[in-house]
Amino acid sequence: MENADNRIIGTEKIPSLMIRMAIPSVIAQVINILYNIVDRIYIGHISGVGAAALTGVGLTFPIITLISAFSAFVGSGGAPLASIWMGKNDKKHAEKILGTGVFMLLCFSLILMAVFLIFQRPLLYAFGASDATIGYAMEYLTIYLIGTVFVEIALGLNPFIIAQGRSGTAMMSIVIGAVINIVLDPIFIFGFHMGVKGAAIATVISQAVSAAWNVKALMDKKAVLKIVPACIRPDLRVIGQIFSLGISPFIMRSTESLISIVLNHQLQKFGGDLYVGSLTIMQSVMQLFSAPLSGYTQGVQPIVSYNFGAGKFDRVRTTYRYMIFGSFLISFVTAASAMIFPEFYAMMFTNEGDLVALTGKVMPVFMAGMLIFGLQNGIQPTFLGLGQAKISLFIALLRKVILLVPLALIFPNFFGVMGVYYAEPVADMTSAVIASILFLCNIRKILTMENLKKIG
Repeated sequence: MENADNRIIGTEKIPSLMIRMAIPSVIAQVINILYNIVDRIYIGHISGVGAAALTGVGLTFPIITLISAFSAFVGSGGAPLASIWMGKNDKKHAEKILGTGVFMLLCFSLILMAVFLIFQRPLLYAFGASDATIGYAMEYLTIYLIGTVFVEIALGLNPFIIAQGRSGTAMMSIVIGAVINIVLDPIFIFGFHMGVKGAAIATVISQAVSAAWNVKALMDKKAVLKIVPACIRPDLRVIGQIFSLGISPFIMRSTESLISIVLNHQLQKFGGDLYVGSLTIMQSVMQLFSAPLSGYTQGVQPIVSYNFGAGKFDRVRTTYRYMIFGSFLISFVTAASAMIFPEFYAMMFTNEGDLVALTGKVMPVFMAGMLIFGLQNGIQPTFLGLGQAKISLFIALLRKVILLVPLALIFPNFFGVMGVYYAEPVADMTSAVIASILFLCNIRKILTMENLKKIG
C-alpha cells in the first residue's frame, strides 16, 4: 500500500507539487555543497599560508568528485528506476533496487578508500600539485578518505528518500550535517590549531551524521520504500538496471575530476600556482551555483519518473516544461551575478590581492557558458527520469569529454593561459544547444505506452 507522500506524486497539481518537492531539495543541495566550500573559505583565510593551503585542498577536488560520482551512480541511477517501479505499483522490486544500491555503495566505499590512500601522492602531483602545496593536499585528503563510507551513504541514499516524496526528510539529512560542519570547522581549524587537518575532521564527522540520518529515514515506519536487510546483496539483473541509468550521472560527476586534472595541469603549465588557485575559487563558485540547479531537478525528477511509470503522459509533459524553464532561469541569474560581481565571490575565499584580481579578470569568461547551460541541466534529468540512458549518456559525454577536454588542451596553444578559461563557456554553450535539439527530436516518441513497456 502506498503512503500519502507517494500517492500525491501522481495526483497533486504539478506546480504546487514541484514547489513542495523542489524547494527542500534545492535547500539540501545548496547546504550540501557547503561541506567543501566552507572548508575552503576557512582554509583560504588561515594566516600566512591561506593561498597555498587553499590551492592544495583544491587539488583534492578530482578525487573527492570521483568519490561522489560513485554515490551518484547508485543514487541517480537507482532512485529514478525505483520511482518507475513504484509508479507500476511494484513495491517489492523497488525495495530490491534499494537493497542492491546499498550493497553497491558499501563495496564502492571500501575499494575507493583503499585505492586512493595508496596512490594519493603520485595522483596529486599528476593533478598539478607543487612542492609548496602537496603537504596541504595530503593532510586533507588522507582524513577525508577514512570517511569515504559516510560520503557514499549520505549522498547515495538521499535520492531514494526524495523518490518517495520525502524531500523534507532528505533535506534535513544534509542540513544537520552542514550545520555540524560549519560549527566544527573554526573550532578544529583555529581553536585547536589543526589547520587543514581540522577541516577534514569536521567534514568526516558531519558526513557520518548525515549518513546515519539517511539509514534511519529508510528504515522507519514512514518510509514506503525501505531498506530490507535481506535485499542488501548483489542482484546482477538489478545492478544492470542501475548501471544503465546510473552511468550517465556517474560520467557527469566523474568527468568533473578529469576536467579538474586537465585544467589544473594546463594552468600550472601556462600560468603557475596563482592560476591554479583562481580555478579552485571559480570551481567552488560554480559548485555553489550548480547546487540549486541539481536540487531543483533532483526534486522534480521523481515526478517525471513516477508519472511516466503510471502512464500519465500529460503530467510528464507539464513537469518537464516547468523543469527545463526553471533550470534555465536559475542558471542565467546565477551566472550573470558572477559575471557582474566576480571580485565579491573571489573575496569569499581569499583576501590576497593578486588572487582576487586574477579571479576577477577571468571569472566573467569562465562563467559565460552557464547563462544557457540550464537548458541542458533540465533536459538531461528528463531523459534520465524517462529511462533514456543512451541519450543521457551521450549528453554527459558531449560537454566534458568530447568538447571541454580537447578544447582545454588546444586553446592555450593559440590564446595562452586564457585559452584554458575560454574552453569552458564554448563547451557549455555548444552542449546546451545540442541537448536542446536532441530533446525536441526525441521526446514525442519516448512518451508512448509502447516505449514504457520496454522498461523492465
